[in-house]
Amino acid sequence: MARKLPPEAFSHYVGLGPERSYQAVADKYGASKQAVVKVAKRERWQDRLGEIERKAQQGVDKRAVDSLELMNDRHLKTLQVIQARALEALKTMPLASAMEAVRALDMCITKERLVRGEPSDRTAISVEDTIRREYDRWMVPNGPTGEGEDAGDAA
Repeated sequence: MARKLPPEAFSHYVGLGPERSYQAVADKYGASKQAVVKVAKRERWQDRLGEIERKAQQGVDKRAVDSLELMNDRHLKTLQVIQARALEALKTMPLASAMEAVRALDMCITKERLVRGEPSDRTAISVEDTIRREYDRWMVPNGPTGEGEDAGDAA
């Protein structure tokens, strides 16, 4: 059986991107759309395309993770330099004039905890406290409200 589509037809199909269609491949190689569909089915173009797209997405995800790790490393190094300078300033300055160093150190500690995924403030609330607060908020006592049940009947 003579093959109307060259081996690079699939590569062309993949390279079409969002404008990808069997008709575009047929037009490029002077074949019928039906011939392209038959070859695509026989050679599992859709399965192969799905695998290519999955691998491409994995590559994009890996580069994003690597980029975030590099950024975090840079930020941590910068924060460590500032911390070291703030500590040195605290050692050499009188306590009354060392507040800028204290603020720099506090900022660095907060940012370092954030970069490392730790809470920068202790805002954790216990489950018991949350339940108690919600109970107080939503539960209404059943006592008298100043109006009797028969208040409308008195007239």
